[in-house]
Amino acid sequence: MQWRSIVVGLVVLRISLGCVLWLAFGLGPNVSWGFNFPLSFSLRKLDLLFRDENTSNKAGNSWSQRIKSHGHKYEAMPRSCTRVGEESLRRSYLSLFDGDKDEYVRRYSSFPDALRSEMKAMAKEMFYFGYDNYMKYAFPEDELNPIDCQGRGPDVQNPSNININDVLGNYSLTLVDTLDTLLVLGNVTEFHKAVKLVIDTVSFDKDSTVQVFEANIRILGSLISSHILLTDPKHPFGKVDFEDYDNELLHLAHDLAVRLLPAFENTSTGIPYPRVNLKTGVPADSINETCTAGAGSLLVEFGILSRLIGDSTFEWVARRAVRALWSLRNNETGLLGNVVNIQTGQWVDKQSGLGAGMDSFYEYLLKSYILFGENEDYGMFQAAYESIQNHMRRGRESCNEGEGDPPLYVNVNMFSGEVMNTWIDSLQAFFPGLQVLNGDIDNAICLHAFYYAIWKRFGALPERFNWQLQAPDVPFYPLRPELVESTYLLYQATKNPFYLHVGMDILQSLEKNAKVRCGYATLHHVVDKSKEDRMESFFLSETCKYLYLLFDEDNPLHKSDNKYIFTTEGHVVPTDRRFREKQWSDLLPCEEVLTEGAPNRRPPPNNISNCNRFPEERRHALPLKSVYMRQIDHMVGLF
Repeated sequence: MQWRSIVVGLVVLRISLGCVLWLAFGLGPNVSWGFNFPLSFSLRKLDLLFRDENTSNKAGNSWSQRIKSHGHKYEAMPRSCTRVGEESLRRSYLSLFDGDKDEYVRRYSSFPDALRSEMKAMAKEMFYFGYDNYMKYAFPEDELNPIDCQGRGPDVQNPSNININDVLGNYSLTLVDTLDTLLVLGNVTEFHKAVKLVIDTVSFDKDSTVQVFEANIRILGSLISSHILLTDPKHPFGKVDFEDYDNELLHLAHDLAVRLLPAFENTSTGIPYPRVNLKTGVPADSINETCTAGAGSLLVEFGILSRLIGDSTFEWVARRAVRALWSLRNNETGLLGNVVNIQTGQWVDKQSGLGAGMDSFYEYLLKSYILFGENEDYGMFQAAYESIQNHMRRGRESCNEGEGDPPLYVNVNMFSGEVMNTWIDSLQAFFPGLQVLNGDIDNAICLHAFYYAIWKRFGALPERFNWQLQAPDVPFYPLRPELVESTYLLYQATKNPFYLHVGMDILQSLEKNAKVRCGYATLHHVVDKSKEDRMESFFLSETCKYLYLLFDEDNPLHKSDNKYIFTTEGHVVPTDRRFREKQWSDLLPCEEVLTEGAPNRRPPPNNISNCNRFPEERRHALPLKSVYMRQIDHMVGLF
């Protein structure tokens, strides 16, 4: 019994000492409950110790310290950056993260050509391991179950299983979604074979109820992209057309779009229903609620289709939905909510953020402008971006200078700007890539570094990460591409070898943690790396594509005289002059959309790139100073 008393005594002593240190200095030990999830006992609190009481800003730049109650209006708090002079006897809390400054430089400042070639080959092999096994074990079904080596289609036994049925429509989803990836990898022969298979076997005359958003970005977007690449007279991938092609992919795209149109009927706002049955239209029991991204991310694909076939209907309904959502934003904050009632126009979910339910709405405002040159789209995007910066952004003013916590975008109430929770989700990792397209490279660098730090900790991105508890709130990872996409775009903008290292880390983590017998499996839990038997189509369509492009410096996309953008599903679309021309006049007045709440500035040319504007002197230094990298690593629980 004596040894038990000693153990209990030591435990009590450690807890007591930790509490004393925490209360006095914020230096208490990281307490965890089984998964190394520290309970926010953070060195950040030392910031308060090293500031002069007469000059310290009680609000500070620390979003971690400010989340004490959800009843605070955070946007009203100043963002002053405390400057500490060399003569000052008081230390900045950032000095705690100085450590070995050369550690990050040694690791990230160069990337040999031989290693780049190795990673390119590894990314290619990853794609074909998934694709070949899909074709062998799953086609013509929608997805591959990579553990059991079987195909998966809609869950006909359980129509309410929207996690499956929203996406799988019994139309060979993975094959269709992957078409242009084959071209990106240079495999024209397999591309031709896959196109002919789609033409011969895919039909949308199915009794399948699917989500309009998913069918649009995965199926319609891929069909349009592949048709354009097949018929592009400049042939960026070489000679990829074949003699007997008669616009069949475009006809399929048109057929699918027509079957999606009933979603836009019988709604008093013009915002579409979330789901349609491909045979019968909107189901009788359909709900009247949809998310902002689901209803507002149709314009790129619908707009291109309209301009290809000369029929304004598709662009008109998609643009009407965007305008309807835009009209519902809050007058004070300029923010939109997450879920809206399509009949009443009332917000059901008042959370405003950058992740699930909202992400691609912002993305398509900018990409629609780049494609179509409509000033209306750019005006909405700029107004939305300013509201995001004013109300969601927390942390120090500058990414690479000053004191306080690093910039982070949090979920807020659309009406007040108050923080609603302390998690961010993995879909938000797309936003640095969008910031690159908008020319805001510094903010992109900082937010990307935060998500990369989470990846380094878990070898994956949890669906939700609680930045206050430094722990996953929702721990699964379905092989999402958003972090890879932002990594690729940041590399194109900066040519900094740091991002090649990020891509290598992601690639190696996927090989280690997700590879199974017949493909790559969803991680059920990012901590214990348990798996689910599912490989979503976007893994081949996006994740593998962006990884390959990251390491393939000589890819035709990078060498072509044409400029391209990627849809939200990663499909390649050229910024073609013909998409800026339309054969009809506007059928919906838009002057009020252009002026109300939009910044009064001239839009930039929509056919230029921001990717060559990064200063040359910063292309061979770390994109983020070592002290800030260490700070972010600490904030996600890496040390």
